[in-house]
Amino acid sequence: MSPLKQILLKEDLFSDILGQDNAKKQLKSALLAGRHVLILGPPGIGKTTLAKNLAKILPDLTVNDCSFNCLPDNPVCPECKSKKQKTKKTKGIERFVRIQGSPDLTAEDLIGDIDPIKAMKFGPLSLEAFSPGKIFRANNGVLFFDELNRCPEKLQNALLQVLQEGKATIGSYDVDIESSFIFIGTMNPKDTSTERLSDVLMDRFDVVYMNYPETAETEKEIVKRHGKSFKEIEFPNNILNLTVGFVRNLRDDSKLEKVPSVRATLGLYERAQANALMKNKKVVSFADVEEAMLSVISHRIRLKPTAEYLQSPAEYIKDEFKKFAEHNKITEKGDYP
Repeated sequence: MSPLKQILLKEDLFSDILGQDNAKKQLKSALLAGRHVLILGPPGIGKTTLAKNLAKILPDLTVNDCSFNCLPDNPVCPECKSKKQKTKKTKGIERFVRIQGSPDLTAEDLIGDIDPIKAMKFGPLSLEAFSPGKIFRANNGVLFFDELNRCPEKLQNALLQVLQEGKATIGSYDVDIESSFIFIGTMNPKDTSTERLSDVLMDRFDVVYMNYPETAETEKEIVKRHGKSFKEIEFPNNILNLTVGFVRNLRDDSKLEKVPSVRATLGLYERAQANALMKNKKVVSFADVEEAMLSVISHRIRLKPTAEYLQSPAEYIKDEFKKFAEHNKITEKGDYP
């Protein structure tokens, strides 16, 4: 059994992510089967953190000191095939290569291009003049493609061969170069301003679904772990319960077609402390949360057409927050009994 499979069989592997037990289980299963994975879910739920966590647990590797992370006994790049290279020991996170999906992304970003300086030295058609793209830099590591559905169709086609065969054809040379990596892609299926992923590309993946934190307690722990804390400011637990509760309430609101992510909860947590600090207070009150509400939440929601003609998002948040405060018996001063 390979070292990676031995690691994947351990319990509580993805400790950087709180909750999401089913997603973790599905990811481990897919990786054990040697599959490429596409993580689907709304923004701000930890898709990137999960991918980085995977890179962290990869075993250390001794690789050649080259741009392709070649294994000493299995060199794939022209440089390592032509001469013996120095070696270095790398951690898994050092072999984590991120691609940010964007309409500006080019095939050269993924596969590589001719380096003009090397071309002058070795000749324009020499393999030594080839500068590898991110597909090859992720060799023996993790290729993380964030927002895969934001890249143009031409880029999707450039991925097909390497995902299926573990190698890419360098067009200028008509030569195949191997690249072995774990592919983790992400996308928000509700994002409409994106490219459609072709069926032939989707067929290369197993899909893992993630969603918002399962419980309020889990979301509170995420906020405490990842939110910025001001040492001189206390954030009472009852105020934090109400802050998290209001955001989670909005996610169940039938009038919203876009709901706030965990980043919204983190934003309220941090901004409420900043508001208290500006007032020279030592303890956050609900009034401090209220003052941050429109700035943090209103642009993170979208009303359904039946509701948006009646109110703007800012007005809606203000009214809903007032109702929420009254329901929870919050006083005008922002205190909580």
